Amino acid sequence: MNYSETVTFLYEQLPVYQKTGQVAYKDSLDNIIELCSLLGNPHTKIKTIHIGGTNGKGSVSHMCASILQEAGYKTGLYTSPHFIDFRERIQINGSYIEKNEITQFVERHHSIIQEIQPSFFEISLALAFDYFARQNVDIAVIEVGLGGRLDSTNIITPLVACITNIGLDHTHILGNTKAQIAGEKAGIIKPSIPIIIGESNEETDFVFREKAKECSSTITFANTIFSIQSDSENEWFTQFNILQNNKIIAEKILSDLSGLYQKKNICTAIAIINEIRTQGFHISQQDIRSGFRKVIQNTHLQGRWHIISEKPLIVCDIAHNHAGTQETMKQVNSLKNKDIHIVWGMVQDKDIETIIPLLPHHAQYYLCKPNIERGMPTEELKQYFAQLKYSTHTSVVDAYTSAYQNIDTESILYIGGSTFVVAEFLSQKT
Repeated sequence: MNYSETVTFLYEQLPVYQKTGQVAYKDSLDNIIELCSLLGNPHTKIKTIHIGGTNGKGSVSHMCASILQEAGYKTGLYTSPHFIDFRERIQINGSYIEKNEITQFVERHHSIIQEIQPSFFEISLALAFDYFARQNVDIAVIEVGLGGRLDSTNIITPLVACITNIGLDHTHILGNTKAQIAGEKAGIIKPSIPIIIGESNEETDFVFREKAKECSSTITFANTIFSIQSDSENEWFTQFNILQNNKIIAEKILSDLSGLYQKKNICTAIAIINEIRTQGFHISQQDIRSGFRKVIQNTHLQGRWHIISEKPLIVCDIAHNHAGTQETMKQVNSLKNKDIHIVWGMVQDKDIETIIPLLPHHAQYYLCKPNIERGMPTEELKQYFAQLKYSTHTSVVDAYTSAYQNIDTESILYIGGSTFVVAEFLSQKT
């Protein structure tokens, strides 16, 4: 099989959570353990950083990878889902895994795949571990897929683990309260492995403290130690100082990630970098400065307050739950533009009733369904927009085209509601 046929095979033969939802979720690590065992346990041959959480885990993973890359380390990065190309999930120093690596892996292990019938995520992860080990990476940043305790990535023993924050998402799988969700995500805390919590919260802190105590692991709440002092902001860059215990430790840092919510993620990333410095990694202040400045350049991060155009301001963001949407809408509202247009679509397993009230009531909405099985049909979606101005559209591209025709240079056009809406939009922009 060629590359296209190989990826099609993986999509068609294996359960894909992004497409079908809970039916593809595996509530056991047995498959990934067996699969990696047959591959020679490649995950045990590499040093790793493990990053989970409700929101921000992708951004933090990319930030850490960028800083490590600037420090001269051969750095693997595994994230999910991908936007356009499967290879986005697996990269080393900003270079996506080669197509032939994927086809040869599937060819070599076709019988194992057929026998074990792993999920799409499990085979993707096993491929990443195998690739990183064979390429002798110095370290790999591994993003949790969903949850923590039963996530396939949880077979690693990392140098440090991180949980960015806790919000109500995937409640049908992880639990209906923040404490229950924290319990699942705390499953990545392992004996004697330091754990970084990005954002402290009175509803969940005790869960993490108890698990850390049980595992004899040191625990650090990043937002109680590190903070960001903004210097200047615009649509493209943010300049800031980093403070540790209210004392400036780095001045006039530039970031190419312009989402205001990235301030929290920067503090979390700094806490992780500080921890691995204590474990022998040589990372200078200049490496940190360069790493934050070149996250997009180094790691190709997409979909996080991703600005397409300045005038008119066209921006997309993958925020898709209550906490994430709350943050992005704060930024939309902070711009003070009166003419707001929003292309919006969602998947069916999100708590839409808590999300819609966060959206600006004076905006014009262009409703659409992302082209996946989990996508919420526009006929269902529009029921929640009865009190708002909206039109329905047959696709993300159609919704965007219609919205673009109605804006001028002073308008804001925001595309979001789902990772898959953003992915379809970016696909047609490339």
